[in-house]
Amino acid sequence: MRMLLVDDDELFRDTLARGCRRLGHEVSTAASAAEALQQLREQALDACVLDLRLASGSSGLQLLPELLALQPSLQVLMLTGYSSIATAVEAIKRGAVNYLTKPVSAADVLRALEADPEQAEVSDSEVDALEDLTVNRVAWEHIQRVLLEENGNISATARRLGMHRRTLQRRLLKRPVPL
Repeated sequence: MRMLLVDDDELFRDTLARGCRRLGHEVSTAASAAEALQQLREQALDACVLDLRLASGSSGLQLLPELLALQPSLQVLMLTGYSSIATAVEAIKRGAVNYLTKPVSAADVLRALEADPEQAEVSDSEVDALEDLTVNRVAWEHIQRVLLEENGNISATARRLGMHRRTLQRRLLKRPVPL
């Protein structure tokens, strides 16, 4: 498989690339949206592992349709350290084949890319976890949904939520509450 890893975290990107190469795959890397688009213009690829949050405020969700416009058959796996149901659903709607929360291994990435989305089943424990959401997790999910609706605009999201912009930024920097 020929794949592109797009992540602004150099250490994570290089470690994941080495792991995928050891498993026999051809890997290119990019640190930004511009680099990723340039790579796709220069070579045909089978898959792309795309970080949700890129440097300088770029969003993997915004980049995803551009990547698929260049190569419609590209399998895109969305990665994030800040998962939410809203971003997972949006990533799939925009064309991602799967969505994983960091940290992940090369084997996790390859399994997710090779998984048949039509065969995916939700286990009883996953359903129970969704039913037992804590108040903090529901708040996190709501913030993520509003942020998505406001196209990542922090100020507009803070206004809609009735909170100060800096307070919202601090909450967004924290790891999400586990399910």
